[in-house]
Amino acid sequence: MEYLWDQWLERALARLESLKVKYVIKPITLSVQAPVSIKCPGMEAEDSEEFEKFDSLQPWDRSSLEVLIDESTFQKWLDGSSPREEAVCNDRNVDETVVDGRSRMRELLLFSGSDYLGLGSHPAVRKAAAKAALQHGMGPRGSALICGQTNYHSLLESSLADLYKKEDCLLCPTGFAANEALMVAIGGISPLLAVGKRPSKDERVAFFSDALNHRSIIDGILLSERQQQAQIFVYRHCDMVHLDALLLFSMEGDFAPMVEIAELRKKHGFLWIIDEAHATLACGENGGGAAELFGCEDDVDICVGMLSKGFGCQGGFIACSKKWKELIASRGWSFAYSTSIPVPIAAAAHAALMVAKKEKWRRKAVWSRVQEFATLTQMSINSYIISFVIGSEEMAASASRHMLKCGFHVVEIRPPVVPRNSCRLRITLTAAHTSEDVKNLTAALSQFMKMSHDSSKSGGTRASKL
Repeated sequence: MEYLWDQWLERALARLESLKVKYVIKPITLSVQAPVSIKCPGMEAEDSEEFEKFDSLQPWDRSSLEVLIDESTFQKWLDGSSPREEAVCNDRNVDETVVDGRSRMRELLLFSGSDYLGLGSHPAVRKAAAKAALQHGMGPRGSALICGQTNYHSLLESSLADLYKKEDCLLCPTGFAANEALMVAIGGISPLLAVGKRPSKDERVAFFSDALNHRSIIDGILLSERQQQAQIFVYRHCDMVHLDALLLFSMEGDFAPMVEIAELRKKHGFLWIIDEAHATLACGENGGGAAELFGCEDDVDICVGMLSKGFGCQGGFIACSKKWKELIASRGWSFAYSTSIPVPIAAAAHAALMVAKKEKWRRKAVWSRVQEFATLTQMSINSYIISFVIGSEEMAASASRHMLKCGFHVVEIRPPVVPRNSCRLRITLTAAHTSEDVKNLTAALSQFMKMSHDSSKSGGTRASKL
């Protein structure tokens, strides 16, 4: 079915063509300067392009979770703690260690990262990055519109387009830049169509945005509004009745009501864009994100995602049609004026995508940890991003310090990221965490809740119930 948006896009591209400001990304292929031989743990075939498959967690999967903190930093983090908080947590042994015979260190287990599948330390990903770096260095350092796009970037874009069942894909330096470039490019359609004049209010693009959308989306549509190119309508978080009325994720870690939005799209014919930052590779049978998980791939027009989370790498992308790619490349300023991601990162991200397709157990492991956490805490959660709301800034900081003493790196989230008195611990579960890790984590959280409850009886502040 053709929507009005398809016609507007065609007219906007024609206008750019007539103004001679429609830019085309020119593909280039990097030459190999020297043969490379690299050995990585678990990778026996050095020069093979095949990605070896592993059926369970390996020692290297823990390398990004088990971190060290020096004693001085540890003590500074604990500054301001009350005597009541000095109780020793028995759930996890946090002995001081010595590194290279010099510094006293403490080992912590990270529960605040975003490498959901644990791919950042996978041998195939490390080898791909190392091999590309040794052969090409960082690659061309400049905007893709100026330096051209390498074969590494093109391969990754093609693979991402296939993953999301879209015609094409555009790589961006970060996920933030991807969202901003897309929003600005969409808003810029209005002045292109209102030839020779500033678009009237009725001619401006209308953005309908969830109240808890990411800052990158908010900034992008605000830029369009400030240039009098767009109007913004904010609907209450996941409130489809409110959205339906207006038409006529966020720190919380929950999913948008995809099926309901798909029905509204059929009704109103709007352009549907979803931010798959936290869902790519971790959701869906093949890792195709929330769109695949809820069976809405054909309904979603554009998918924005990140390489810094499920891929364990760095960068952002926009999976879309070839025509949308042309428009965003020409009018999405945070893409056009930014240097492309380095070649080793593009190579690593492609390797991560290939590994994720083969090692499907990683997705299952993430969701097993979610179920275990929900069972142990009796919390109603539906994703691996858990917002454990505490309340005041003081209580959230106290909770973070308590978790530190128990051996867990979980920082508090405070204003302006979240509203006042809704401070929280933001916990992320990954495939590299074990059932024992989750058990120890929840025990530490329960201990904090008991302590805060006891404190409230003495006139202190009480945190939300676990």
